[in-house]
Amino acid sequence: MGKIILNAGELDGNLTNEDKNNLKSLDLLYNKAMEIFPKFQNGKKEAENSLVSLYNEMGGLLEEICAKTSGIHVYSFDSPHEEHSQISRIIAKLRDINTDTQEFVYYIQRAYEILFKFAWVKPQTGKNYLLVKTPVAYPVQNYAVHKIANIDDKISNTVMCVMLRGALLPSMIMSKEIEDYSSFKYLTPFALFRIYRNDSKYENDMEYILDLDRSFFKADDLDGRDLIFADPMNATGGSLVTVMKYLSNAGIKPRSIKFFNVISALKGSLRVVRALDNCDVCTLWMDGVLNKKAYIMPGLGDAGDRINGNDSELNPRNIIQLLADYGSGIANLYRSQFREIEKTVLLR
Repeated sequence: MGKIILNAGELDGNLTNEDKNNLKSLDLLYNKAMEIFPKFQNGKKEAENSLVSLYNEMGGLLEEICAKTSGIHVYSFDSPHEEHSQISRIIAKLRDINTDTQEFVYYIQRAYEILFKFAWVKPQTGKNYLLVKTPVAYPVQNYAVHKIANIDDKISNTVMCVMLRGALLPSMIMSKEIEDYSSFKYLTPFALFRIYRNDSKYENDMEYILDLDRSFFKADDLDGRDLIFADPMNATGGSLVTVMKYLSNAGIKPRSIKFFNVISALKGSLRVVRALDNCDVCTLWMDGVLNKKAYIMPGLGDAGDRINGNDSELNPRNIIQLLADYGSGIANLYRSQFREIEKTVLLR
């Protein structure tokens, strides 16, 4: 089947002049912050105050830009103010270099549960009723009734599209949330795309490579569906756009696209909503800039490595090995998702 390659120039062609000017303004502000970092590390109070002021200024500018951009939804901008502390603590733990793998996975799970509700569970949403058989059987078998949001019409046409490998666990989390909220326990189909960046390139000439030989999906099953992508980090938007351009060229037209991120860079978000029709970016947090290697700053490093551990360059794990390495805890928690993914891979 071969490989599909998209380059950064094709992405930037979708940005408006206003987008480019906003990105330059944020770069200038962040350059000032980086001048303060060495002073801040030495514990100077004046440097700390200056850094806080700069971050507040960047946050205000980001909020203003996102409010004017259709398709970009940022939890930390759109949620009630009293919830901001919770999100800030989650993002801080994920950013922290001292957060180990197990704790990192825990906070990724929390983040995606919040993102799910942010996208679909609204105060005005109707209700479904869950009848639950409990362990209490005396003097008769007990049952409980619980109300949950009725979002069947929003989730029953969804397909989980996984950009391997960092997005595998977040995708399973989102699929399980859909299953749990569905009144008929809808289990999302999975489409698995092996997509990666050419790390020898820089942000301005980056290449995005879709390896079709290591991807597992049925193109016909994606046509007319609501496609969900869940990737912890959206730096440049290139991976998503590469996958969707390939599907479009194959004649696949989804009904909608939703891209869920824990942290998204402004440039990546703008590229996605400018390049793709009927696409929404839903992110917990927005960072303003990228470095020359196309990493988000301040970011949180390589989320895929922090979730999955590092692969050997000579012997990278395949999808089944990666699932096995998650261990029995995650395998049991996401049992239905594991089975669906295995079926997708083995029956291609």
